[in-house]
Amino acid sequence: MSLKGRQLKVKYAYYQVADEIQRQILDGSIKPGEKLPGEVELAEMFGVTRSTVREGLRQLENDGLVHRPTPRRLEVCHPQMETLTTRASRAMALMGVSFRDLWQVAMATEPLAAGLAAGLITEEEKTELRAIHAELVAADDDLEATIELDTRFHSFIAESTKNRVLILAREPVALLLYRGFAQLAPVVAEIAIQRQIEAHSHILEAICAGDEDLARTWARRHIVDFWKAIQKAGLADSVAIKSAEQV
Repeated sequence: MSLKGRQLKVKYAYYQVADEIQRQILDGSIKPGEKLPGEVELAEMFGVTRSTVREGLRQLENDGLVHRPTPRRLEVCHPQMETLTTRASRAMALMGVSFRDLWQVAMATEPLAAGLAAGLITEEEKTELRAIHAELVAADDDLEATIELDTRFHSFIAESTKNRVLILAREPVALLLYRGFAQLAPVVAEIAIQRQIEAHSHILEAICAGDEDLARTWARRHIVDFWKAIQKAGLADSVAIKSAEQV
């Protein structure tokens, strides 16, 4: 067994239990897939009660660092992207981030993702990206489907870069920004959807052609166009809380 225990004497010991196990996970002492000891053994290792251990483990589960493949087995795992993204998006919403805040970051991440994807995307991924775009075109006036497919299109481009830092950094921002389209719809829906499809077509073709500069250019134009729609709807400095409710 790789996990090492040490006596803890603090007021909120369950935080310390969680922090110590997390530290050993992050420094590689405990590997993904490795089984953790039971509550009784952990309590002895850290010099705390079982209830303290239970609370610490619950925190680790909430953070996505451990999971239970069976009720009696607790294993170390990598946090799932969806868990991290949802938590970050909700945190941003609670902080009151505005559409302007989101757009400013997207202006950096989306062109970067498109440019990298153009140089790294596989033939299989090109086929998948074309299929997502085709679904968007076919969605017609289905706003809910359009928002979901728009988000999926951009997320797939980021995934095609194979850059885990970029994927993790942009996803929470993108979820709030693109799903905010529901708030723009009453003002700009019909025009915006057509311009969205056009921009996606150009981004898609540039990426599939391996043209990194053109992919970045069209991604930048797309985000600028989205910003114009936000301004037209009078939402530039509005809190993106409504879109967070969809996350």
